[in-house]
Amino acid sequence: MKQLKVLIFSASFGAGHVRAAEAIIEVLRSKEPRTEITHKDFGAFLNKTFNSVIKSTYIELIKHTPKLWGEFYYRTSKIGTNSVFQRFLNSLGGHEFEKLIHDIQPDLVICTYPTVAGVLAQQRLKGILNVPLVTIVTDYAVHSQWVHQGVDLYIVGSKSVYDGLIGRGIDSNSIRITGIPVSPKFELKLDRREMLEKLGLDPYLPTVLVMGGAYGVLDGAKRICKILVEAAFSVQTLIVCGIDEKLYKALDPLIDEGKNSLVRFGFVKNIENLMSAADMIITKAGGLTVSEAMTKRVPLVIFRPIPGQEEENTTYLERIGAGKVARNDEELEKIIFNLLENPKDLEQMRRDAARTVPMRAAAHAVDEILQLLEKRKYMYNSSAESLEIVPNIINKH
Repeated sequence: MKQLKVLIFSASFGAGHVRAAEAIIEVLRSKEPRTEITHKDFGAFLNKTFNSVIKSTYIELIKHTPKLWGEFYYRTSKIGTNSVFQRFLNSLGGHEFEKLIHDIQPDLVICTYPTVAGVLAQQRLKGILNVPLVTIVTDYAVHSQWVHQGVDLYIVGSKSVYDGLIGRGIDSNSIRITGIPVSPKFELKLDRREMLEKLGLDPYLPTVLVMGGAYGVLDGAKRICKILVEAAFSVQTLIVCGIDEKLYKALDPLIDEGKNSLVRFGFVKNIENLMSAADMIITKAGGLTVSEAMTKRVPLVIFRPIPGQEEENTTYLERIGAGKVARNDEELEKIIFNLLENPKDLEQMRRDAARTVPMRAAAHAVDEILQLLEKRKYMYNSSAESLEIVPNIINKH
């Protein structure tokens, strides 16, 4: 195969979109080392003020008024493709995308964020974009923002998303169930005892990992840690605070005075190591976080899921048996202690994750993407021989 040029769009509105893109890049480089890859943030193509307002508003909504975010999510979940709102979204950054694609001349465009997929899908339908467009759905639910007829290939994480896309009019031949792509480093089996010893913790005690998300949006993270450090039986806790400095500092008294051990981290780049040390994870239900944990076969407890995609991800977790949900402090305490006192239940959750979530999801996704390119190459060669045509990446009007 000739040297590939691949253009990938994600968005920093949610760290999971970026991580999915990075997983694809990691595997693509290993399979096709000569590939020229350009990775862009969708927000960079928006007005700086508009982008900043949207991003900060999203974070504030999910941290402080999650019900409002949930209402917006569900109200827009089945919005029509010809609605004023959808047409507005599909116009964002359009000319800038055209210029970038014309300059790079990629063989393929991949999107891990729904809005940019919509913009490019419209250009695909209009014949402005003439290379394959791939969309990677990073949740276990289907929202209207993911549904675009101009997409050549959908990469999805579950049969329910596959069915949901078909129900919204997407051709089944353009959908592949590979699992949500996660970095191959989550597939490595690391020694739990070694990880705990490196952290200065007891390898024989149950260990709980609390993950607040990159922006510290896990509601009640300090209360969760308080329950664990004051527990009547021995348990040790790891917490990742992300960039939430307020939460990080607020844990001082729990570390100094708690009965049980608590180790805290800010933003980390080796979360797979911490997952390897954990018997259980308490977290928010972002699509990538859920996928990474299930790939590591670590049982999940979702605390007060944010209405919207995270609530739907939680429903999926409960349905397959790999996670449990606690909607208040009392439920959380009961679930934590029941699971830690019944290791067989934790083991069953691990088996349920292994049964449902495939390994090598990113590798399977990249294989499907490369097959799409091969198919297009064959179709083009056949057409060129008979019609003597030369394609353009961007048709200028």
